[in-house]
Amino acid sequence: MKTLNINSAKQNISNVNVGNNVSLRDFVNLYGCTIDSDTRIGTFVEIQKNSFIGKRCKISSHTFICEGVHIEDNVFIGHNVSFINDKYPSSVNPKGIPQTEDDWKVVKTLVKKGASIGTSTTILCGITIGRNALVGAGSVVTKDVPDNTVVAGNPARVLRKTA
Repeated sequence: MKTLNINSAKQNISNVNVGNNVSLRDFVNLYGCTIDSDTRIGTFVEIQKNSFIGKRCKISSHTFICEGVHIEDNVFIGHNVSFINDKYPSSVNPKGIPQTEDDWKVVKTLVKKGASIGTSTTILCGITIGRNALVGAGSVVTKDVPDNTVVAGNPARVLRKTA
């Protein structure tokens, strides 16, 4: 892995560890994350610190991957997918002071090998999307998705097994 730091009109990349043959399109915002080999990152994608993207993944444009998201190998993420890492978001702490990192805890999310997540899906925190699972476009995923399963809807519900 090598560490990238690029700050230009087209890319804001700070302290990012990348493997071989990683493709980064214009207008990405990446910082403190790891992106493994042969992965493609589309335009207008943000990947925050302490996130991991595995090998041979495709992250489509306009996607937001927040801190604490771990994506294994061979995962497809459609356009405009959003991950969430806070179950009870607030702009201020109980004292009414603007929150800092000390005021909340990251809730992690795992996307297992071979999963596919459709366009405009929202993934709530603290869940696992199973191996080779398929999440339909526009879904809101509120609970774990089993391996080899198709889910869709708001909230996402199991439709069938894939194999």
